[in-house]
Amino acid sequence: MKKKKVIVAITGASGSVYAKLLLDNLQQLSEQVERVGVVMSDNAKEVWRFELGNEDYNNYPFDFYPKMDFNAPFASGSAKFDTMMIIPCSMGTLGRIAHGISNDLISRAADVVLKERRKLIVVVRDTPFSLIHINNMKLVTEAGGIICPANPSFYSLPKSIEELAQTVVSRVIDLAGFEQESYRWNED
Repeated sequence: MKKKKVIVAITGASGSVYAKLLLDNLQQLSEQVERVGVVMSDNAKEVWRFELGNEDYNNYPFDFYPKMDFNAPFASGSAKFDTMMIIPCSMGTLGRIAHGISNDLISRAADVVLKERRKLIVVVRDTPFSLIHINNMKLVTEAGGIICPANPSFYSLPKSIEELAQTVVSRVIDLAGFEQESYRWNED
């Protein structure tokens, strides 16, 4: 299996547990990962500290890039990153991506992934959706992105918030094309 180069973008939407679990999973899948580039918005760092009570995002062995670093390798299609996962994705970020507004590294990287016809997975975490949100999701989908709402499943009988959140992260990992052990409906 070819190792993947992936981008993880973390915005200021609520749901830092999803980002934490994705980074944890990518560490565990290191034999399938060539490189992980991470970009966090300032609000993402604040929300992480508030929701998780720590700054553990500093402890991951990945390449972190400032939100305005347009010299990051994945700001260009020539770097050939395979997949971008935005988790959680704020509706503001979704709107900028849907309308081609590349005003920071997250929206620029998403624009690059879409124009190169690579995989963009957008984990929106808001409810309810306005018609503007729905239309932005439609535009990103039509451009080739995958909208994966942070809607957990319950059929695995999760016993904790992390186990519940992992049901979403497992879907993202599957969508990104990684091989992993996770709960599968009606499989032994």
